[in-house]
Amino acid sequence: MALLAGLSAPTTTAAAGTALSPTVEEQRLDQAVPQEILARSGFADVAPEFTRELADAHSYAQARRIVVHEGSALWRRAVDRAQGRGTAGGDLSRDDDRPLYWARLAMTREVRTWEAGFALTDTQRTDLLDQLERTSRGQTDIRYPRRPHLRRILLTGFDPFTLDRDIRISNPSGASALALDGTVVETAEGPARVETAVFPVRWQDFADGTVERTLRPYLPEVDLFTTVSQGRIGRFDVERTNGAWRGGFPDNDNASRTETVPVTDPATQPQWTTTTLPYASIAAADTGRFPVYDHTEVTEIPAGGTVPVVRPDGPTSGSTARAGGGGDYLSNEIAYRATLLRDRLGLHDTLPGGHVHTPVLQFGAGNTDPATGTVTDPEFVRNRLDIIAQVRSIVTVAAGATFRK
Repeated sequence: MALLAGLSAPTTTAAAGTALSPTVEEQRLDQAVPQEILARSGFADVAPEFTRELADAHSYAQARRIVVHEGSALWRRAVDRAQGRGTAGGDLSRDDDRPLYWARLAMTREVRTWEAGFALTDTQRTDLLDQLERTSRGQTDIRYPRRPHLRRILLTGFDPFTLDRDIRISNPSGASALALDGTVVETAEGPARVETAVFPVRWQDFADGTVERTLRPYLPEVDLFTTVSQGRIGRFDVERTNGAWRGGFPDNDNASRTETVPVTDPATQPQWTTTTLPYASIAAADTGRFPVYDHTEVTEIPAGGTVPVVRPDGPTSGSTARAGGGGDYLSNEIAYRATLLRDRLGLHDTLPGGHVHTPVLQFGAGNTDPATGTVTDPEFVRNRLDIIAQVRSIVTVAAGATFRK
């Protein structure tokens, strides 16, 4: 009933909302690099076509159907491009995650600034934006075939970030999500289907529960999960411990948050959560050219203390988190939220899950200056392809090590 009510056309008494200004993240679209990425990937047509469809909408319900359809189509188009289906649409390598990122922002900017030809309330506009975010990130596209003996793996990635430092940046975790979505990895115990989704680099979305809303329906059904993000230069890390602390580094909207990670039922919130991935097996395996570490370091305020202390071997009893193994940014937070959700669902002892940090994706040696550099180069592509291949291999090792138990 609530769903039907939400889809109904606004009544004549509904107050019309006002169009919003583009966000900081959306304003970067007008720079030369995003426009080049869209043009060289064939994704420059996404926003104009979407704009034309919205212009023909005569009700909120119709607009919502358009948003859901086009958001889902964008995700499938990005996955198909990454996995070699259809035309590449340009000369950017297929493994590139950036066309999806910039095309999505072009669509959200259109919805945010849209002057509808009917009474569109602020609540309805917010819902349209939410539906667009979820569908274009694969969060509503997680589907496992009902086949016997087929294991289920869930993997998540992130958008590019630190764009004011270098707007050309790509995120290998998002690229890995596109490359692995719907694929099957083979283990000694049989095949495993991988489904993926991508998350924003924005503090507020996490506070609003986007991680829990996306993962909650699937964690009880999957056999393994891992959140993935970009981490340190030249190495992979399996993060052993996650902390309940936000360190304040600016997000993609240049917003900053320094606080305890906000979750539901904070009275029962732990300071730390731990991985249940087979970290020793992953670190010991030959998964690719980058070394893989079982990373145990955290930063804590010891019980009874006031000053943060770095602990190389994990937190001490009764301490307060100031950084997990994955730091104090959204990489750590998605790991904390996903593993806390696992534990609150009673799955700690039965569901392998945790966080993997990829190497930083680097441009070639002669292409490091964002002011004069190009949006891609052969070494940049090679690095991304190698990281994607190693993520796939790590997932396969993790599955093999846990499914046989």
